[in-house]
Amino acid sequence: MNVIEVNNLTKYYGKSRGIIDVSFDVEEGEIFGFIGPNGAGKSTTIRILLSLIYPTSGSAKIFGKDCINYGPEIKKDIGYLPSEVFYYDNMKVIDLLKYSASFYKKDCSKRIKELSEMMDLDLNKRIDDLSYGNRKKVGILQGLLHEPKLLILDEPTSGLDPLMQQRFFNLLREENKKGVTILFSSHILSEVQKLCNRVAIIKEGRIISLEKISTLRENSYKKVTIEVNSPVKGEYFSIDGVSNLEMKDNTISFLFKGDTNLIVKKIAEISISDVTIEEPSLEEIFMHYYTRG
Repeated sequence: MNVIEVNNLTKYYGKSRGIIDVSFDVEEGEIFGFIGPNGAGKSTTIRILLSLIYPTSGSAKIFGKDCINYGPEIKKDIGYLPSEVFYYDNMKVIDLLKYSASFYKKDCSKRIKELSEMMDLDLNKRIDDLSYGNRKKVGILQGLLHEPKLLILDEPTSGLDPLMQQRFFNLLREENKKGVTILFSSHILSEVQKLCNRVAIIKEGRIISLEKISTLRENSYKKVTIEVNSPVKGEYFSIDGVSNLEMKDNTISFLFKGDTNLIVKKIAEISISDVTIEEPSLEEIFMHYYTRG
């Protein structure tokens, strides 16, 4: 069964492009990644799913019901974390969360306590005394306190330190084990790879690829930067899998796709002072991996 069904969804803001013919499904119990550069159309798609804005054409269903026609009904079982969170500054965290819980007509006090301890959030602090990261934690609690069947997360980790990000990912995995379906939107590929089963990649308002994460891993690039102690001829790294080779002074950089052992052996044969092997940005992946769209 599909929890989310998106069919040819298009949204224009006047003459400006929002999204064009976006289609994908999210299966029940799945953690589905939705990635692309900032401005690609991720938040526009999510806002339509939540009936915060209306599409120009196309349709979207959640739990088999049209998102626009049945918006208030289906929202009871959805938890949403926007990319930016804004609150009444003079409220205490606990008062805000109790107010949020009142919309669901259920006692969420035990759940609020459990989540606050897990995310290390002081419930008695005033909102305006919180850092950006702690405000984000309030948003996480707000999205989870009513135990929704579907979680929609829009850039959820911005503002969280690495330890809190890990706790948050563990929390999402636990929720998923209980049967919660998760739509995880991000511009950070590594986040999506850690968590998701499948991923839709959106660029300039269009879905350019729908992949299993295992396939994406097999085809992913590494960005290699090397500081050499003595000059190296350009053809030394002219091997299969190397692209975008740049050499400047004692710095060599390139993208590599293939067996990492091969490139490490090549690097080991020259005199270097430093080497960095990292994940390229999404923009670089789009440029060198996804040429269509």
